[in-house]
Amino acid sequence: MKKTITIFVLFVLSTSVFSQEKQEKLEEVKIVNKRKGIQKSYTITGNTTIITSKELLKAACCNLAESFETNPSIDVNFSDALTGTKQIKMLGLTSPYLMITEENIPSVRGASQAYGLSFTPGTWVESIQITKGAGSVVNGYESISGQINTELIKPINDIPFFLNAYGSSDSRFELNTHFNKKISDKWSSSLFLHSNTRDVKMDMNNDGFLDNPLAKQINILNRYQYYNAEKGWVSFINFRYMNDQKQTGEVNFKPSRDKGTMNYWGSEINTERMDVSAKVGYIFPEMPFQSIGFQNAFNSHNQNSYFGLNQYNIKQSSYYSNLIFNSIIDNTMNKFATGLNFTYDKYQEFVNVNDYSRMDNSLGAFFEYTYDNTDNFSVILGGRVDAHNRLGTFLTPRLHVKYNPWGKGVLRFSAGRGKRSANIFAENQQLFASSRLFDILNSNGKIYGLNPEIAWNYGLSFSQSFLFFGKNADVGFDFYRTDFQNQAVVDLIESPQQVLFYNLNGKSYANSLQIEFNYEIVKHLNWRSAYKFYDVKTDYISGSFQKPLQAKNRFFGNLEYETHISDKGQQWKLDYTFNWIGKQQLPNTASNSINERLPEFSSSYSLMNAQITRTFSSTFEMYVGGENIGNYKQEKAILGSDNPFGSNFDASIIYAPVFGQMYYAGLRFKIK
Repeated sequence: MKKTITIFVLFVLSTSVFSQEKQEKLEEVKIVNKRKGIQKSYTITGNTTIITSKELLKAACCNLAESFETNPSIDVNFSDALTGTKQIKMLGLTSPYLMITEENIPSVRGASQAYGLSFTPGTWVESIQITKGAGSVVNGYESISGQINTELIKPINDIPFFLNAYGSSDSRFELNTHFNKKISDKWSSSLFLHSNTRDVKMDMNNDGFLDNPLAKQINILNRYQYYNAEKGWVSFINFRYMNDQKQTGEVNFKPSRDKGTMNYWGSEINTERMDVSAKVGYIFPEMPFQSIGFQNAFNSHNQNSYFGLNQYNIKQSSYYSNLIFNSIIDNTMNKFATGLNFTYDKYQEFVNVNDYSRMDNSLGAFFEYTYDNTDNFSVILGGRVDAHNRLGTFLTPRLHVKYNPWGKGVLRFSAGRGKRSANIFAENQQLFASSRLFDILNSNGKIYGLNPEIAWNYGLSFSQSFLFFGKNADVGFDFYRTDFQNQAVVDLIESPQQVLFYNLNGKSYANSLQIEFNYEIVKHLNWRSAYKFYDVKTDYISGSFQKPLQAKNRFFGNLEYETHISDKGQQWKLDYTFNWIGKQQLPNTASNSINERLPEFSSSYSLMNAQITRTFSSTFEMYVGGENIGNYKQEKAILGSDNPFGSNFDASIIYAPVFGQMYYAGLRFKIK
């Protein structure tokens, strides 16, 4: 049995962050998985948090972007006042500086940066691994502030049928169904179907604009898994299709009548995406410490959109291939992973009449060495060399160190370099919903006339578990600093009538401090809390300023309670989350008309979410919940809303919710 478990998991995690040691520590992680929705290991070298499916059920998350509401490592904010899109930040930096992967294959990148997190339904997710700081070189060179890896439900472990139905007071309705079938003793297949819709116009703040877009999405995933324990083979094949449509803007806007005119301001964002991927892994039967894995993925992402009179269309066709070999040097305390990967991206991108199409490709080789004395010390030292047609040939070093000075205490350090191409339009689409003119300065670079972004990230963390009044408790802190050698600066400071893009001339850094305290108050009642401080500054043309729309201070609190499971499988689950967000630097609006100006800083505010789940049996449960229960709304969400084609219009300066209280209900049904 132990050999069977090892063979199955070894390939699944073979390319994840710190893969060598996760393979060895798997059984320990699985035991913790049954007790906690969020796991923090004292044995994994990197500062990695694992969010399990149990935790995801606490917030009835509808997609990946909404899966982090109960996790203090990730900050969730709205990107604009129109599309309802949630963006995530970690270590004070936005999601483009994260490497986001799905089963260790890059997923949200390039054209999908703005909305890609909303394209993975929450019910498909088995677990999420969040790693702070520079990730593993096995996964590429782009990671700067961290990595988020999503593991989907495996066909071999899935149940025959699952149904989730969801409806909310903001007229959002969702349906998820999973079908699973064991084809033979070695083949299993899963079919995931997801649909969501919102077809009611709502304007709760009476500014004449929809608070949330009218939307429709169809999402289909078909997975196949082959598993041959005797011969050491395991493989996955995925086919996926997604179609997402959004309409937003003024309440009276009708696309058939008003598109391309100045009758009413409106926007449509239509995205069609197809993905095909395959993973093959082999464990050497006589050497279970040695394996080889081969990943291949192709995707086509096609977005057609307009924002008022601004038109933005982008199509990205991508191919990714990764070959990884894992083995040991002399003994299992000395492990290594090495391999090659290839990435190809073809962009067809149009901003109004301007053509920014391009083709990117890179070939890289990596080597990662892991030493683990199996007691209290481990180190991962990795490096890779890549040849990119636009970024040139460059090295990427990464280092991770873990030391356990005493029982249940762990000290970690990490350092690493990241390099990436900034897709300035795809990553800042919210700015199209404004009257700003787009200007690119320093037009000598090879990506939109800009040079690539380069940054170093350094981190130190410490965690300690202990008994406090006879109950389990733990405390921890981490401090990370990101220093940019070059950055594609997005300047909203210079003028409210334009956005400037230019290469960094000076300093840009992000300091992040997080202090956590978690405590089991009484049996089944747990408290999690965190204070976060961010110092994020950039040298702009006008001087050095705090990064706009980034709170310096945040506080997170989560209270969860579960009753004892009865003999019939009945149980109550209650969850409450509190967030306090401090004041934020706002973009410059000084030259707007008096009524359309904002202060230099926003006010602080708090948000409360809660959910109650009633489990009636092992196969059926219902839940009800609420978000923004305190009904806090940004007082002026859209500047110039009474004249959206005027020079003061801006729907991108969002620091708080636009929509007020939202309540929801749903059910889950299983056939085991």
